[in-house]
This record gives sequence, C-alpha cells and structure tokens, in this order.
Amino acid sequence: MRPPARPRRVAPVRPGPGEPRPAAPGAGPGPTGTRPTRPAPGGTPAPARPGAGSHDDGTAAQADPREGVEGALRAAVRATAGLPTPDARGAADLPAQVPGPRSAGASLRAGWQPVRPAVVSSRSAERFAERVRMRRRLTRRRLLLAGSALVVVGTLAWVLLGSSLLALDLTQLRVEGQGTVVEPAAVEAVVEPYGGVPLPRLDTVGLRRQILEVPGVRAAEVTREWPHGLRVALVSREPVVAVPDPDSGFALLDTEGVRVGSAPAPPAGLPVVQVPLDDPQARALTAVLTVLEQLPDDLAAQVTAVAAETRDAVELELVDGVLVEWGSADRTALKARVLQTLRTAETSRGARVFDVSAPELPITSS
Repeated sequence: MRPPARPRRVAPVRPGPGEPRPAAPGAGPGPTGTRPTRPAPGGTPAPARPGAGSHDDGTAAQADPREGVEGALRAAVRATAGLPTPDARGAADLPAQVPGPRSAGASLRAGWQPVRPAVVSSRSAERFAERVRMRRRLTRRRLLLAGSALVVVGTLAWVLLGSSLLALDLTQLRVEGQGTVVEPAAVEAVVEPYGGVPLPRLDTVGLRRQILEVPGVRAAEVTREWPHGLRVALVSREPVVAVPDPDSGFALLDTEGVRVGSAPAPPAGLPVVQVPLDDPQARALTAVLTVLEQLPDDLAAQVTAVAAETRDAVELELVDGVLVEWGSADRTALKARVLQTLRTAETSRGARVFDVSAPELPITSS
C-alpha cells in the first residue's frame, strides 16, 4: 500500500516595509503569530490550535473555494501577515485584489517608494537665519558707506567748485618780470574779471593766452597760490635797437624784431639801426639782430649804431668812432676775438676801420 501523498508546504511570505511582522508561534491568540498547521500523518489534517488563524471576531482564515489555488495563497498570506479575511459583510472594505507571494514582491520592487518626511534640523535653520541676517547687515553697511561717500564727494565738490573758500582775491595777485616795457596795470586789467572765481575752476590756460596779448609780453606763466592768490610771471620783450620811424620818431624792437614801443629819441644804450624798410622779409634787420645777440657783452655795450644794406654787409659803429665791417652773421664769435686782438695790437693802434668779414684775413685802415 502506497503511503498517502504529503501535501506541499506553503512558505509564509515575509511582510514588506511598513507591514506588521508576525509574532513567534504560540505567542498567543490573535491575528499575529499564526502559521499554517501541518496535516497529521495519514492525510487527516491536524486540528487547529485555539486562536491559530482566527481573527478578533472569531472567524477562521479560510480561502474562498471559488478562487482555487490563488485564493488559498491569498488566504495564507493574510493569515501570515495578520490581515482579516474578507467576508460577505466586510468584503467591500478590503482591497479588490491582494497580491500573491510573487506578485507582492514584484509590486513592491517596481512601484513602492519610501516616503520620508522632510527633516530640517534646528542647527540648519539657525545657520540659514544667520546667513539672512548677515546679508541684511552687509547690505545696510554698503548702503551706509555709499551714502557717506556721496556726502563727502558732494561736500568736496561744493567747497572746491562752488564756495568762496578758495576764491581768487585780487589783492593777492602778484605780477613779476614786467621789465621796462610791460605795464602791470594792463596785466591786472586782464585778471580782474576772474576775481571771486574759485581757484580750481580758474582757467589758467585761457588767462595766459589773454596775458600774451598785452603789448611787450613775450612769455607768461600763470600759477595758483592757494588758498586765494595768483602769480603771473612775465618775460617782457625788452628793446635792443631803435629803428627810425617817420611817424613816431623811433620804433623800439626786441631781439625778434617785434615792435615793443616808440620813442621820440633813441633811448640811452640802444643802438640805432639803419636798414632798408622796403624789404618784406626784413633779412637785413634779421642779420643785424642776430649779430647783436651773439656779440660779447663788453663789445655789445660799445656799439652805438648799426647799418646794413644787405644781410651780408653789416657794419658796426663803436662809441670811440671806430667802424667795423662785420659782413654776415656767420662766425660771430671768431670775428669778435679777431677784432679784440687787432684793437690791442701795436701795429693797428691808430686804425679807424677794421674789416673782419673774412676773419682769417682781417684788414685795418686809418
């Protein structure tokens, strides 16, 4: 006689995360701590222990015979997990389908996501709040610094450009270097409209251009003297020669040939120059002025008159009546040394005419 077939044991399904874990066997009655009973030998199922597979209402966890093997598996899962068995009265309150052992694990792996509450520690919140306070503090500090800088810049701008703290005082105007030709009153008249103007706003370049237009001014330099003064340094056009003028007597010219004044008679110490007046380029006058500028001081002081028909025929007349035929304005230094040597030599002591136009071959005559 063949022994009866041993029924297949259904392994309990482990509960997933969040589901209640079954208690140890024999822990007591209730929905937990139950497992399927092993049938007794001989094919007769062993009687269930009290409370095994039962629920709070005393109903046994049985499978619906209409569901077959799948229903048995579901019933076993419910019994293992401690879930109530649906009946006619509570079937509507349970899910429509309870996954089997395999489908339950697959559904958990495929669609289950752990829900974790947002956790913000108190220290993180304090750090965030501290950062916000720090940013606000930095913003206020930057705004305060920017406002202070604007106030300082505005005050300085007003002091330098708008107030009278640095205004020009005409009583502190100094005019230097006017010489014998420039009238200081003419320079002061040019500066007078700028009285009361703050020195930072004073246009010294434009003021210098106006001063250069004053008669007799050759060069000018305008310097601010803080807090209220102004210094005007002039280079005057001092006359070096007197040229006969039919209208005014004598025109006074400087080293550049610029007329700086007039006089009815030649001033003392100025040589009288006789040059052609019809030369538009004034080449003869230019040669005369060049010779006088390059002469040694002791020799230039003895010149009383200069004449030149052309630029290569300059003649000098000295205070003692000696006539010097100088020639052109070239090699003036060598000609001056030759003339000085001839005038001190014994052989030319009584000579009245000295020709140094060719300094290597000088000629003297009485």
